[in-house]
Amino acid sequence: MELYIVRHAWAAERDDARWPNDEDRPLTDEGRERFGKFVARLTAVDFAPELIATSPLLRCVQTAEIIRKHVPGKPSIVSRDELRPGGQLESLLRWTAQQAQQHDSIAWVGHAPDVSLLAAALIGSSDANLRFAKGAVAAIRFDGPIEPAQGELRWLATAKLLGC
Repeated sequence: MELYIVRHAWAAERDDARWPNDEDRPLTDEGRERFGKFVARLTAVDFAPELIATSPLLRCVQTAEIIRKHVPGKPSIVSRDELRPGGQLESLLRWTAQQAQQHDSIAWVGHAPDVSLLAAALIGSSDANLRFAKGAVAAIRFDGPIEPAQGELRWLATAKLLGC
């Protein structure tokens, strides 16, 4: 199973006057455009999640929608509270293992620093310093159970790396 971990794309700066509830903070227009170009390039090299799980915060939902727009098959998007800042890995792994019975590839869309911590735990190095820039995507392969320390980091890409 292939698991993609995605940090949400470029969002508006915090502004209590515009977004009293930070959960409502959206992506910027530039962030949407840049992430769309990035995902289009990734799909050319087999980035094709069949299901997308996202934090319910608006900027992650919008990031997930951009992925769906560019990925063949238009995967379903599922909101998961475990992907909120500070979410619980164990519950998310149980849900993902259940979904992996029907899907060969799943994407998680979340927040920093959580995405870095999740990826590190899955590849077996909880002290790894994996830097997820805004909009970054990592691919982790599981040949067996979807459990901590059982994944193999295949790649970690950023928009800048791909010239977006």
